[in-house]
Amino acid sequence: MRKRLVLFDIDGTLLRVNNINRQALIDALTTVYGTEGSARSHNFAGKMDSVIIYEVLKQAGLNDGHIAEKFNTVKNTYIDLLQKLLRPEDVLLMKGIRELLKELSERKDIVLGLLTGNFEGSGRNKLAMPQLNHFFPFGAFADDAHYRKDLPAIAVNRAQHYTGKAFSSEEVVIIGDTEHDIDCSRSFRAKSIAVATGNYSVEQLSSHQPDALFENFSDTERAVQCIVNV
Repeated sequence: MRKRLVLFDIDGTLLRVNNINRQALIDALTTVYGTEGSARSHNFAGKMDSVIIYEVLKQAGLNDGHIAEKFNTVKNTYIDLLQKLLRPEDVLLMKGIRELLKELSERKDIVLGLLTGNFEGSGRNKLAMPQLNHFFPFGAFADDAHYRKDLPAIAVNRAQHYTGKAFSSEEVVIIGDTEHDIDCSRSFRAKSIAVATGNYSVEQLSSHQPDALFENFSDTERAVQCIVNV
């Protein structure tokens, strides 16, 4: 039986978080650096948390060295604030996700993991609200690399430690809601499944030529068959 390693993005793919997420980052940046930079209006979609922090602070005139000095402090402050502020009602689960994860988790030919631009702490905080963490025993996060394209190899390595199986790139499926997820998948020669539940429309995602494209995952059977056979 051929096994597939299926790696899910979080924001816009599994769930949406209301403005608490952005506010926690703004508060952390202001506390640590004395400025929020462009965080109030910056487009976060598909980007690594680490990259977002650098981008918004550079908009405020800070240089790489100054940002790096306090980076771990702002990261930990943001994660702590998000944990304190986030409530279950702040998190909206995307259509069909719980049913899809339940179905995939029960299959012997599927191994589930995360591939996300979130820091592990912030990502796990978000997943805890709708009780999804148990579906994902491992993943690759913004803590692990500066560039999203470096995350698939990290996730594959962790999957091998967890399962004992070395997954080839052809056995990896990356599921996300932005062009960044598609490009990341292509850089690793993995299969890409895009879903238009985030800030990108079906038409916008289609222009980046994913291997499969869904409006949402409300049709569990169709989604599972695509993931298994893509």
